[in-house]
Amino acid sequence: MSIKKIIDEPNPTDQARTLYHKLGNALTTEHLIEALTHRSFMHEHEGAPSYERLEFLGDAVLELVVTETLFSQHPNFSEGQMAKIRAKAVSEESLAPIARDYLQVGPMILLGRGESDNGGADKDSILCDIVESLIGAVFIEHGIDAARVTVHKLIDETLNRVAHEGPALDWKTSVVIKAHELGINEPKYRMEVGGEEYAPVFTAHAELEPNKRSKVLGIDTSQPLASATGSTKRKAQMAAAEIAWKYLNQLAS
Repeated sequence: MSIKKIIDEPNPTDQARTLYHKLGNALTTEHLIEALTHRSFMHEHEGAPSYERLEFLGDAVLELVVTETLFSQHPNFSEGQMAKIRAKAVSEESLAPIARDYLQVGPMILLGRGESDNGGADKDSILCDIVESLIGAVFIEHGIDAARVTVHKLIDETLNRVAHEGPALDWKTSVVIKAHELGINEPKYRMEVGGEEYAPVFTAHAELEPNKRSKVLGIDTSQPLASATGSTKRKAQMAAAEIAWKYLNQLAS
């Protein structure tokens, strides 16, 4: 039985049409089949394609578009901030729900019997790969401008959420982003060390240099925004940053 016949049974025309609408671009049957074919299916069907090359390409396109979006939309973000946000936005944790809930592509994935029996169509790793392979297929057929359309349709909501959610990033990055949103200065950390020599206790004080906006918000900059302890300098700073972020988030709401 040919690969085309397998994907054509039962008739997937409506599914494919809906998928193309959500991608913002149509694909030829050849590229659609390749983008949906897991290597386990390829091993059981001689001559079948695999999505791995398209996934490799799509991953690069996805990172490019997300990077240029962050660069243009968030001019105050540092390289480190953008890298963390991008990593979260293109992670398996973020992409798998897009494939499962938005594209609803699970039933269309071509899997080998063993992988299918093991629930491969709902595995986060495979669903993540499928998002990237579909982006790669769009790029191959239509070029970078069309691929940008697809990436934005798939990722923008997640990217916007990740860029503004404190818990989505580490707390120190999150509190910097929140400070930028509020128009205040970035918190700085003043450290103290106590405890026994063999078990030091670090205390971090997240402090704020005043500006006009902090005065408007009624922030008392003569006192730390937050203070916290930890067994390491980093842990103490992260704990203080979490408290500071939650305080600033209340001011923003």
